Amino acid sequence: MKTLLTLLLIIFNFISFAQNKEKGEAFIKLFFTEKKYEESYAYFDENFKSKVSLSQLTVLETQIENKLGSLKQIFESINDKNSYFFYSEFEKAKLDILINFNENGKISGLFLEPHKAYKKEITIGKEYAISSNGTVLNGTILNTEKNDLKKIVIFVHGSGPQDRDETIYGNKPFKDIAEGLFKKGIASYRFDKRTFSNPSSFTEKSDINDEVTNDIVNVINNFKKDSTFKDYEIIVLGHSLGAYLMPRISKQTTNIDKIVMLAGNARPLDVLINEQYDYLYNLNPSSNLLIEVEKIKKQVAFLHKWKFKKNTPSSQLPFNLSGYYWKSILKYNPKKEAKNLKLPMYILQGESDYQVRMEDFEMWKTILSKNEKAIFKSYPKLNHLFIKGETIKLSIPSDYQFDGKVDEMVIDDISEFILQK
Repeated sequence: MKTLLTLLLIIFNFISFAQNKEKGEAFIKLFFTEKKYEESYAYFDENFKSKVSLSQLTVLETQIENKLGSLKQIFESINDKNSYFFYSEFEKAKLDILINFNENGKISGLFLEPHKAYKKEITIGKEYAISSNGTVLNGTILNTEKNDLKKIVIFVHGSGPQDRDETIYGNKPFKDIAEGLFKKGIASYRFDKRTFSNPSSFTEKSDINDEVTNDIVNVINNFKKDSTFKDYEIIVLGHSLGAYLMPRISKQTTNIDKIVMLAGNARPLDVLINEQYDYLYNLNPSSNLLIEVEKIKKQVAFLHKWKFKKNTPSSQLPFNLSGYYWKSILKYNPKKEAKNLKLPMYILQGESDYQVRMEDFEMWKTILSKNEKAIFKSYPKLNHLFIKGETIKLSIPSDYQFDGKVDEMVIDDISEFILQK
C-alpha cells in the first residue's frame, strides 16, 4: 500500500487551496461509494482535467478498492486554513483524502496518504506577503529583534506544488532549517510556491522561469528595496529542483551574496526520472507499477525526438507538464552556467538520497573545481530531506512517512557557512 500511495503522490501531486467541505464530501461519496466516475470527474476544474484523465481516475479508484476494500465512512473532517482533510475508513485501512478547490468551487487538487492523526503545528515567525508578476506569495519571515548579523536566507523549493515549509507527510525541512537558523540569529523568508497557492497562474505556456526563477528574483529584489533589509547579506538556499536552478537564478541578479545547494542534481531531470522509476519498480515490482514505468519512459524518450514541440499535448509528456515547460528544462545547462559562478557556495548531499544520488554530488565537485569559494559536504544516512533514516544504503519512499527533523549537524554547518567572512 505504501509503495502504491508513494507512486500516486508523484502522479497526483496537484495540491492547492480548498474552500468547500460539503462538495468534498459529495465528491467522495460519488467517487468511492456510488462509482459514478463521470459525475465525479465533472467536479474537477479544467487545469486538473488537463493533468488527470477520466480513465486515470477510474484506475485510481479501482486500485484503492483492491487494496483497501470499500469505503465505510468519513469519520472526521479537519479544516486547516484553506485545506480540507477528510479522514476516511475503508474495510482494511484508514486513508486521508485531501481535497482542494479553486475560487470557483471546482476541485483543483486531490491528495491521498495513509491516515495520520492531525496535529496543529505551532510555529514562530510573522506572515509576510510579496507580490510577484501579479501573484501574491504568502510566506513566513523570521527576524531577530536586534538584527545584529544582518543576514537573510531565502528558500527555493523542490519540484511540484510546495508549501512554505516544503511539507512532505509530517516532515517540514524548510521549517526545521529556518527555525534552526533563527536560533543562531539568522533571518529567513520562506513562502508558498505559486503552483501550491495559485495553480491557475501556471498555464500551458508557463516554463521553469514562471514556476521558480522569476519569483525568487522578485523576492530578492523586494528585500533589497525594503528599508529594513536593504543592508542585509542575501543567502539563497535551494533544495532539489531549487538547488538545480541555482546557477540560473544567480545569473538573473547581482543581489545574491552566498548560495546553499541541498541535494541538487547535476544530471538532467529526464535522466533522474527514469532512474527514480526504475528504483521504485525494483523495490516492489508489480504489473500496475510496470505500466507506469513504461509509460513514463516512453514520455521521457519523446522529449528527445524531433516531433517534440512546444505545442505538443501535455498528455504525451512526463507528468502532463507542457511542451513549453519541458523545452525550458531541456534548454537549461546548469553545468555551463555554474562554471561562471564566483560566489561562495555550499553544496550538501545526503548519502542515502535515492532521488538525487552521490553521482550528482561528485559531478558538482568537478564542475565547480575552479571555484575556490565552493565547499562540499555529504552526510551518511541522511535522505533527500536531510533527515536520518535506518536504511543502510539508499532510502526508500516510505521513509518519508515517518516524522523526522533535519539533522542538527546540517543546520550547524549551514549556519557556519553563512556566518563566515
